[in-house]
Amino acid sequence: QVQLVESGGGSVQPGGSLRLSCAASGYTSSSRGCMGWFRQAPGKEREGVASISSGGSARYADSVKGRFTISKDNAKNTLFLQMNSLKPEDTAMYYCAADDLPCGLAGSPGNYWGQGTQVTVS
Repeated sequence: QVQLVESGGGSVQPGGSLRLSCAASGYTSSSRGCMGWFRQAPGKEREGVASISSGGSARYADSVKGRFTISKDNAKNTLFLQMNSLKPEDTAMYYCAADDLPCGLAGSPGNYWGQGTQVTVS
């Protein structure tokens, strides 16, 4: 059974930084699958923030390019999202996702989801 547990959310002032973590169990981050971060603000649809392939190739939403960095520690089966220069519009619930498929294939990542961690920028 795959479990993804996010942590690291909180409240920060504009311009500040946060680092989100996603600890995976029952899932091997070094596998061929994809991992990523999504976010959902109140009243808005969920959007993809960043994804990282098994080989470490990262992709970002235009809104976070240059400010956010996705990475993973395969030895610890943990995914990270370093968020710098945070803006009020980054306020949302952030979710970790993982998949057994490569990134971008059939909506990957999207098979496994964490419970989310709240990020508030104000």
